[in-house]
Amino acid sequence: MPAASAASVRAAASPHPARASAAGAAQAPSAPLAGGSEYGVRVAPAQPVVTLFSVSSSAQPGPPPRVALRIDERGVATVNVRVNVHDLVTRRAVVVVRLGWVRTGRTLVVSWPRGMRLAPGSYHVSLAANDHHRGNLLRRAHSSGVATLKVVAPSIPKSAPVTGSSAPEAGVTTPAQTVAEGAVFPVAGPHDYGGADGRFGAPRSGHYHQGQDVLTAEGTPVVAPLTGVITTTAYQAAGAGYYVVEHTGMGLDFMFAHCKEKSVAVAVGQAVRAGQALCQAGQTGDAQTPHLHFEVWVGGWQASTGHPIDPLPYLQAWDRTGSAG
Repeated sequence: MPAASAASVRAAASPHPARASAAGAAQAPSAPLAGGSEYGVRVAPAQPVVTLFSVSSSAQPGPPPRVALRIDERGVATVNVRVNVHDLVTRRAVVVVRLGWVRTGRTLVVSWPRGMRLAPGSYHVSLAANDHHRGNLLRRAHSSGVATLKVVAPSIPKSAPVTGSSAPEAGVTTPAQTVAEGAVFPVAGPHDYGGADGRFGAPRSGHYHQGQDVLTAEGTPVVAPLTGVITTTAYQAAGAGYYVVEHTGMGLDFMFAHCKEKSVAVAVGQAVRAGQALCQAGQTGDAQTPHLHFEVWVGGWQASTGHPIDPLPYLQAWDRTGSAG
């Protein structure tokens, strides 16, 4: 066979025509593997990404502040989203809002549950999202979907009107007189008086705080400070929760609010002695943490002739733990 013909046969029979065409030239990728797979490069699947997460860094006690968000994901129309609020002290979820499947690329504002309120404290507000392929939210340093919110009770303005005074009025039983009668502290367990927001006269929406809050663990016994008669046991969903009112033999009326559900141990018309259990501390009604809301009234609780006075001097006189709040 002529030399030229033999060379043509060898070239045609070669299994790698690209290599045979030019010595030292790189082989082009085959069409089915083009795009990186042939060279060991794997393309990561798409994930939801936070492109907007607007949360105030501070707020006053009450409804949670406005939270706006937007989540994007290329090639994906909807993602499943929820917003979590955790108390940084207890590490427990305060509220979880499930937004469900929402469209990507759109700004949303969270609608909080009706009646939801945040007490003073520090919170984490965070986003969670997943797509239809179970891809979770991609968290980056500049778009992590997590923010810190601090809820701070406002200071009481010096000019804020109050419905009573810190010192008992003329003719009203004094703290010292109640101590002489054997008065006891109404919370039978560890406690403190919290911050300014729990004081008598602190501003509220449309009114002023008419009692003193005593913070304690849920289930702590709440007891009668003096002998008396129970005049009211009731429930107020948007306010006091389960509560008890006692009329004492010294002319003062006491109101005990936010009792734990099913813990009220007395009935209307029942005579009670100092130290007798009335209920347990809870957070029913408009309350975000376990505590006793305690009121002292002169002239009858909620009567047209009555009005509240500052309970703190009485509580401090009865308090044998030295807790000053």
